[in-house]
Amino acid sequence: MTDMAGVGLVLGAGGLTGQAYHAGVLAGIQDATSWDPRTASLVVGTSAGSAAGTYLRLGLSARDFAALLRQAELTPEGVELVGRLGPTGDWTEPTVRRAWKAPHPNLLGQLVRAPWRVRPEALLGVAIPPGRVDTESWTAALRPLAGSEWPTAPLWICSVRMDDTRRVVFGRSDAPVTDVATAVGASSAIPGYFAPVTIHGRRYVDGGVHSPSNADVVRREALDLVIVSSPMTTSRNAPVRNASHAARRHFRARLGQEVRRLRRAGMTVVVFQPSEADLAAMGGRAMDHTRTGAVVEQARETTMRRIAARPLPELLPMGA
Repeated sequence: MTDMAGVGLVLGAGGLTGQAYHAGVLAGIQDATSWDPRTASLVVGTSAGSAAGTYLRLGLSARDFAALLRQAELTPEGVELVGRLGPTGDWTEPTVRRAWKAPHPNLLGQLVRAPWRVRPEALLGVAIPPGRVDTESWTAALRPLAGSEWPTAPLWICSVRMDDTRRVVFGRSDAPVTDVATAVGASSAIPGYFAPVTIHGRRYVDGGVHSPSNADVVRREALDLVIVSSPMTTSRNAPVRNASHAARRHFRARLGQEVRRLRRAGMTVVVFQPSEADLAAMGGRAMDHTRTGAVVEQARETTMRRIAARPLPELLPMGA
């Protein structure tokens, strides 16, 4: 392929089962096409996707990422990288004192001046009492591998600033400077469960409260192809059976708006969303670690079947 601007990889929110979904999708893409997701021109991650994207940028292959979550054998390269991770703490135990604060004056002012600019999900995310689990209980494991320097290859991590519900994209030139482990914690600070993460005196929560995908952040980039893995939405043929599935349809509509913006900008967009079989493997609890292995395997199988039926565009640099 010649004159190719690049491939963008967007990895959405979704908890532990969402991270496993990403691992299955990425491994499935690589197995079906030989394209290595680590070579993406730009990786954008939100919440679960921020951790998955960080692993890629730190050098962990999609196949090793999938094997790690399946507790299967890693390649020698994967063993070396994973061996540099630190110990993970107990992220299920509250360790932070709950301290509710009144809405920031910036947010109150915005609600008065331009309430239509404040997304209801984001307002809810910053208004509910903060969680009591410190994200450092698990992001500390990233620090020995990630270090204090941001990865050289472009990595954008989406979070929401509590002061005004504005989306902040760490790793982009207009965002505050921080290390990648702290940014992953901020992007993954699920409101009401994890405590907000403070960066330069301002508090941040999960980027999924702005959008489960945040695919539209790449709309001004020079990309030919954007691949989206979206654990919190649902495929077109998956039935609506309960409130959770209805929420997924809502998020699917939000993602659809973002995808249309990218296509209007001239980009080809391919979206991977959980099928009915994927949703059955994922279950109803996003933080259920007992399901990760099954989710990886199911998502990989679904992805490979989908690519066999509808091959990815020739824009993807096969064999790269």
